[in-house]
Amino acid sequence: MLSVLCVVMAGVLWGCMGILTRTMNEGGFYPLEVTAFRAFITIVVMFVFMLLFKRKELKIKIKDIWIFLGTGIVSVAFFNICYFTCMTLTTLSNAAILLYTAPAIVTVLSALIFKEKMNAKKLVCVLMAFAGCILVAGGFDGKSLSLMGILTGLGAGLGYALYSIFSRFAIERKYTSFTVTTYTFTFALLGCAPFIKPGHFISCLTGDVRKIPLYIILVLFNTVAAYLLYTFGLKGLENSVASVIASIEPVVATIVGIVLFGEKVNISGIFGMILVLGSCVIVGLKLKRKKESIS
Repeated sequence: MLSVLCVVMAGVLWGCMGILTRTMNEGGFYPLEVTAFRAFITIVVMFVFMLLFKRKELKIKIKDIWIFLGTGIVSVAFFNICYFTCMTLTTLSNAAILLYTAPAIVTVLSALIFKEKMNAKKLVCVLMAFAGCILVAGGFDGKSLSLMGILTGLGAGLGYALYSIFSRFAIERKYTSFTVTTYTFTFALLGCAPFIKPGHFISCLTGDVRKIPLYIILVLFNTVAAYLLYTFGLKGLENSVASVIASIEPVVATIVGIVLFGEKVNISGIFGMILVLGSCVIVGLKLKRKKESIS
């Protein structure tokens, strides 16, 4: 159950991401600049830590670089570019809903690539999680949907899902969560760099230097710790199961919005949170029974 706990904690920390993004947006940062800042701080922290305590784990094989190009550029960078583009083309709720097609994409790709078993209970959990995310996000706004909005939203879901897929390849090659996180954000920064305006980024960063420590602390929790926990959790879980459990993220984000930002939630949103939490519970019970039957 340690793996489940790690993924739950990752989802909780990702759900608190709004604290960082809103704080940095108030400072004038563009969304992709927030992503680049997260990547840069993660790289610095991880490389210093690895050089001091896990130097051997910094070594990767040349033939495996494609894996980290996958987690960094194809997943993290591509996901963020698509997601923030989608938010400019449609409503925030539509973008969030399209993003959370990720568990379904993970389930299908994991069945095709890693031969993970598809069964009724797993499919029900995926559908419950997706339906819950729709309700939490407030439902589709069909009038605000466009073809490019749909495509970029689905692209965000695909990019989000591909982190689990590429990370699985890394885990099978015995790379640790520290190695995966370090090189993921190294390549993610390279992927985001062409879209960043250095002058604007620096002016925002120096606009109120007192906030920089707060930014760094938030990144340590909702990026460094979250990705380490999720990648570690993948070692003991199927990709599809981990993806469903991580769907707790929008539930936590909603709670954070209510508690810290005075946002309101309606009955459908509450029902959506129950659906997402229910899917996590079902997955957890299934894992517990499986463990008991083995023992």
